[in-house]
Amino acid sequence: MFGKRTNVGAQAAVARPAQQTAPASKPAAAVPAPEHSTAIATAAPFVEHKRSEQYYATKSMIFGALIEAIDLAQLSKLEPEGARDEIRDIVNEIVAIKNVVMSIAEQEELLEDICNDVLGYGPLEPLLMRDDIADIMVNGAAKTYIEVSGKIQLTNIRFRDNAQLMNICQRIVSQVGRRVDESSPICDARLLDGSRVNVIGPPLAIDGPALTIRKFRKDKLTLDQLVRYNSISPEGGEVLKVIGRVRCNVLISGGTGSGKTTLLNCLTNYIDADERVITCEDAAELQLQQPHVVRLETRPPNLEGQGAVTMRDLVKNCLRMRPERIIVGEVRGPEAFDLLQAMNTGHDGSMGTLHANSPREALSRLESMITMGGFSLPAKTIRDMIVTSIDIIVQAARLRDGSRRITHITEVLGQEADVVTLQDLFVYEIVGEDANGRIIGRHRSTGVGRPRFWERACYYGEENRLAAALDAATLIDDRN
Repeated sequence: MFGKRTNVGAQAAVARPAQQTAPASKPAAAVPAPEHSTAIATAAPFVEHKRSEQYYATKSMIFGALIEAIDLAQLSKLEPEGARDEIRDIVNEIVAIKNVVMSIAEQEELLEDICNDVLGYGPLEPLLMRDDIADIMVNGAAKTYIEVSGKIQLTNIRFRDNAQLMNICQRIVSQVGRRVDESSPICDARLLDGSRVNVIGPPLAIDGPALTIRKFRKDKLTLDQLVRYNSISPEGGEVLKVIGRVRCNVLISGGTGSGKTTLLNCLTNYIDADERVITCEDAAELQLQQPHVVRLETRPPNLEGQGAVTMRDLVKNCLRMRPERIIVGEVRGPEAFDLLQAMNTGHDGSMGTLHANSPREALSRLESMITMGGFSLPAKTIRDMIVTSIDIIVQAARLRDGSRRITHITEVLGQEADVVTLQDLFVYEIVGEDANGRIIGRHRSTGVGRPRFWERACYYGEENRLAAALDAATLIDDRN
């Protein structure tokens, strides 16, 4: 038996709240959606009828009675569907005994909400099931925003109180062995599907816990889809495929939400199946399809401040694991030095992302991160290392209309005096905007007929494909 069904109001045998004890089931359709949707689409407004205070009061009363009536230890042994059925039976009994007046539709809605509270992620469940949402931003219990097609919208989703929101945050991070509380109020984690999660709670978050989820799409984006969404021209897409195939060392640069991780996932699709790939991330979110992939994740310190495993530790350890390619989810510190060392010592085809607004700024940031890491190297030595390690910089940007575009495909050529020489292969030009405020632009080839990685393309037998893409882009530009 899961509850004292003949006496629903009896005192509870279980003292702990469901949010802290009940097992967290994986949301049925929690979906990845990265930095992501690159298509420009008219954002459909979030439609959800506004619930009354009476609804939340009724839900709190029934939820309290459910906790008194249910045996959470037994419930945890059931499969998710069986547990939902059991909860629904008990809630229906509570509604009957308490003489709660509700329509059938309202009762179904209440049942679903309570099941989500006990077994899932509470009010977040309907948002996690939508594949058109890129980001979920919870600012305390009363305000939840979403991003759809690059635009932020306020929803009617709300939590019972900040305690419920904090319990859901703890449930999420505990699934990947992390914690968030007053002694450790900041946490990076992920959902079981790889969606990126950041939590910052009291006392640092003054108005209640702030939860941010970067969702991943259920259907993984490919370079061909990015071409259809006009994120890159067909010719530029072909060049990127060749770059991924011929093991160029690639740095993907861009701002927050510009599509860096999505683009990195797209490029990794062209890694050969027989290559050994090792990924290093703060929160594992890359979704490589190759059969031989080792995924590594950093670890924060424990309560005593010990046991932290940094990104630099992971990258250094990669070199002992016989990698053929090293993929760093995001370069943000002294691990930049170790990644460059790896790129320069036989691990061709390594890739990483970083935050920067242009290809040249990306190189400056890389140099700054190495300097801040405590390496006492002359600036010229660092630049020499950058030039000999990185072949291609791909710049991604999120434009003011919410669309994502690949704005530069740039080669690193060499160094003249103290300046690193760059050469653009493709650039994105903004022409204007339409009546709806959407930006109109085009990807333009710079006319380079033989890029620096031509010999590498010849080595892998991709020179004809590369030449055809560059020639086609040049002809299109000549016609325009």
